[in-house]
Amino acid sequence: MRRAGFLLEKVAHFDTLLEAARLASRGKKNTLTVAEFMFDLEGQLFKLQTELLEGSYRPGEFRYFKICDPKERTIAESPFRDRVVHHAICLVLEPLLERRYIHDSYACRPGKGAHRALARAQQYCRRNTHYLKCDVKKYFDSIDHEVLKSLLRRITKDTRLLRILDLIVDHPGGSKGVPIGNLTSQHFANLYLDRLDHWLKEIGQVQDYLRYMDDFICFGNSKATLHSLRSEVGSFLETHLRLQLKEEVTHVASVHQGLSFLGFRIFPSVIRIKSECVTRCRRKIVLRMNQLEMGKISEAKFLDSVQSLVTHITHGNTLLGRRSWLRTLSLEGENEGMVRNGSNRVIRGGSWNNDANNARCSNRNNNTPTNRNNNIGVRLLSSSESENDAVYGLRRSALLDDQNRTLFR
Repeated sequence: MRRAGFLLEKVAHFDTLLEAARLASRGKKNTLTVAEFMFDLEGQLFKLQTELLEGSYRPGEFRYFKICDPKERTIAESPFRDRVVHHAICLVLEPLLERRYIHDSYACRPGKGAHRALARAQQYCRRNTHYLKCDVKKYFDSIDHEVLKSLLRRITKDTRLLRILDLIVDHPGGSKGVPIGNLTSQHFANLYLDRLDHWLKEIGQVQDYLRYMDDFICFGNSKATLHSLRSEVGSFLETHLRLQLKEEVTHVASVHQGLSFLGFRIFPSVIRIKSECVTRCRRKIVLRMNQLEMGKISEAKFLDSVQSLVTHITHGNTLLGRRSWLRTLSLEGENEGMVRNGSNRVIRGGSWNNDANNARCSNRNNNTPTNRNNNIGVRLLSSSESENDAVYGLRRSALLDDQNRTLFR
């Protein structure tokens, strides 16, 4: 495949940088560093453009912090101006990377994603009897810089852009690892295992295969063949990519035992959500309830958060579980005293007497008392209304009504 040239001019073009700034600032415009950058947006973008074209651009220092969801990870946050550069680079490189990827690579790609990977995995479970599930040991920390740079040189021959890519790969130092948190790291990590994808499909002749970042699965009807393939995959990773399989989770099993993948357990006829995934979703909803009560987030943001979490678990066969779970959450809001005097509260049930001037409602749809509203929504409880009718966070009628609902598909 021919390598592309003259890419830095596209990366440093003002329109590209402007779109990159828009993407990088989504959901973060209220933070100080982003607000300062956006206040002088034109001047900041012209300054970045000059640095990129003259070769004087240098990445800034990371800010490190840890998250534990579900396991502990160290996140490296780049300065906002660096994130703008990362987005600009990815806007230009993404079409070139798309041409190289196989169809069944699902991470960091438009039109793909985890939910499509789940559906594809179940499709493969239905036409095979066994699977080989593999995971790479400490993947992001084990990516070799020299191997990654050689892969990037197969994409472009623009030496000026490659010099900037090398700076990003080598920052902040060391010969292995890319920081979790950078947009470029996600694309680099996805590209890094693309060589394995092509080897398995073209040399190994594995027909049913898919990958989501460093989790990849090979399907087949011969258990012995998959065990043999496991050894070959391990050797290929060590020889060509300087990686190792995580032996404790790499295994061959029957599809009827269930395939654990992306927070779900996949069977040929059903997809079950894993209990730890349900626990995380419940905790996040309770956290959002508390944030809404204390005024840290708006009703609209609260509803968007709950909708996204519940929609995620609808990709499994979770109808009864969702009913029970959301009913329990409603009752917990009452029993745990989450509604307090003098705080913003929400009322459950019934039709909403909304009008265009009612700023206390999250859905201002000019509704009348006879116009029932089955959308997810909250409305603040006035001081004259009974707290016994309050359930923090979600309307009970919206949670328990199974008709005209997207939550209970």
